[in-house]
Amino acid sequence: MLMSLFQFTVRRSVSRGFCGFKAAASKAREIRSGMARPSSSMADFREVFAKAKHIAIITGAGVSAESGVPTFRGAGGLWRKWQAQELATPEAFARNPSRVWEFYHYRREVMLSKQPNPAHVAIAECERRLSKQGRSVVVITQNIDELHRKAGTKHLIEIHGSLFKTRCTNCGNIAANYKSPICPALAGKGAPDPDTEEATIPVEDLPQCEEDGCNGLLRPHVVWFGEALDPNVLTEVEKELDICDLCLVVGTSSVVYPAAMFAPQVSARGVPVAEFNMETTPATNRFRFHFQGPCGTTLPPALARHHTEIIS
Repeated sequence: MLMSLFQFTVRRSVSRGFCGFKAAASKAREIRSGMARPSSSMADFREVFAKAKHIAIITGAGVSAESGVPTFRGAGGLWRKWQAQELATPEAFARNPSRVWEFYHYRREVMLSKQPNPAHVAIAECERRLSKQGRSVVVITQNIDELHRKAGTKHLIEIHGSLFKTRCTNCGNIAANYKSPICPALAGKGAPDPDTEEATIPVEDLPQCEEDGCNGLLRPHVVWFGEALDPNVLTEVEKELDICDLCLVVGTSSVVYPAAMFAPQVSARGVPVAEFNMETTPATNRFRFHFQGPCGTTLPPALARHHTEIIS
């Protein structure tokens, strides 16, 4: 049964703080070896899609790339002179909360200017349409950019949190926050150019909790490297993956754990999995379908209305 295996594997990973943990090369080779080549037949996928009642869509950075969202991964993926892994940690925030907040302020401001692309729109439209037929779609995303929400997706599980939520380091209160700038001291700050002078904002001028009598320092409500995923969120993911009868993996490299194990474990219980990505991944050969290319091009025809659908 998926849930028992999923619980054991994910809980073990979470207990070790494996947010951002990547599969070793030997493990990737093991996954690829001995697997059948996935189909790229859109007609065959569409027949499976037409019969599915509970569809789970797992998305990663690739689904937002066509919206111009910077990933801060790979060559040139720096903010000033730092990689995201050097800033998105509890230790970095404890050492220099001003620098970390400059980084996240920059990301928030960038995202306020971005719009959903055809992949986000196709997913949201599919969810709306299928809900009228008594069918369900859930989006399980690793992204923190809220573009799925902006596109209109309702049933959304953000496993890594959101750029537009804060958490108080004192009282723990979590709140949505779309202020621009998030606090006066960050106005005009956060430029990514390596020659930019650091703001060095005093802690008392950084974002503060607005709960009565608290005034604690706020942090972005995102899962940082070395932090465990919220067990309540993982329980919600488990429930959705345990009932899905079709799973889509969209724009994710399938190397960051624990999310990398979601689709392979769904596939292991015989559920069709379709991967939509710019390239093959270590998990590709575990799936029934693979569609290569930009998600904004491959996903809309895959999720369009099937001729057998009856819409009242």
